[in-house]
Amino acid sequence: MKYVEERNRKTLELLDKAKQHLPGFCNHFFVGVAQTTQPLSRLNYAYDLGVFFKFLSAEIGTFIGKKVSEYDVEDLEKIEIMDIELYAEWLTRNNSARGVMRNLSCLRSFFAFYFKKGEIGKNILPNVDLPRLHQKNIIRLEGDEVDKIIDGAKSGTDLTTGQKRFHKKNSFRDTTILTLFLSSGMRVSELVGLNVGDIDLKNSSFRVTRKGGNETVLYMTKELLKTMQEYLADNPASERPLFLNPENGRLGVRAVQNLVKKYAGHAAPLKNISPHKLRSTFGTNLYRATGDIYAVADCLGHQNVNTTKKHYAAITEEVRKNAIEQFESSQKT
Repeated sequence: MKYVEERNRKTLELLDKAKQHLPGFCNHFFVGVAQTTQPLSRLNYAYDLGVFFKFLSAEIGTFIGKKVSEYDVEDLEKIEIMDIELYAEWLTRNNSARGVMRNLSCLRSFFAFYFKKGEIGKNILPNVDLPRLHQKNIIRLEGDEVDKIIDGAKSGTDLTTGQKRFHKKNSFRDTTILTLFLSSGMRVSELVGLNVGDIDLKNSSFRVTRKGGNETVLYMTKELLKTMQEYLADNPASERPLFLNPENGRLGVRAVQNLVKKYAGHAAPLKNISPHKLRSTFGTNLYRATGDIYAVADCLGHQNVNTTKKHYAAITEEVRKNAIEQFESSQKT
């Protein structure tokens, strides 16, 4: 079974367990959104809805003491705007603005579904303000830091004594992983899902299963091709996971996150570098090289180019500045 299929199977098992702690009428919602959402999204919906109903039973007078299993769809019409606003305020105690946004977005989808189906006569959620999110600075590696993180994986010079015990065995694997991130902008879930058979050395390409399940062919840089040729020299089994853990099973997301953090901690100690930041590094460098936001969106697997524009707004400003400088230079000639 492919990685994505196995991951979705496990997620659906967790979803079935989570739904057992929700009101029975919620099953209609999960059936209704099954064709338009991924299993992980539905699992997060289930967790968020569980928190919401428990909040109602603990904090809102109309529902105080009510068991979650006792709620029915008509109860949604009894919920007022103030109740949702109190919920949002309560969420801020233990969540970031993005966490509050995610929870309220879940409720928007939930209420909109039952309103559209005619099971409730009003939908108050559009009248609830969402938190304002501040634009995050893009954290990425610069040229010398990219060299340092690759060199660190190859040499292990800056590692602790404990880390060096495993370095000799894992050095080439880790170097290949970092090179792949920095040369393709892959998501960590996409990287761990790769099998040897997804790599096409003859055509300098590889097949990746994107977020959402679509398969895409990406192309290798010369550096990545050379690294991959060496890495696969003794690993011909096509159905084997590309990257293995010490038990010869598929390397997991958490393990990849930890190895990136380990090497990046020495290459860029003042930056909190994760696989996603390596993705940002690739996206930034590709945009600087091409100036083509649509090419960047396609390579990163963004379905909407506005997502790319949002993440690379700082680079957009840089391109604008360079354009003006080039314009001024042209006027002097």
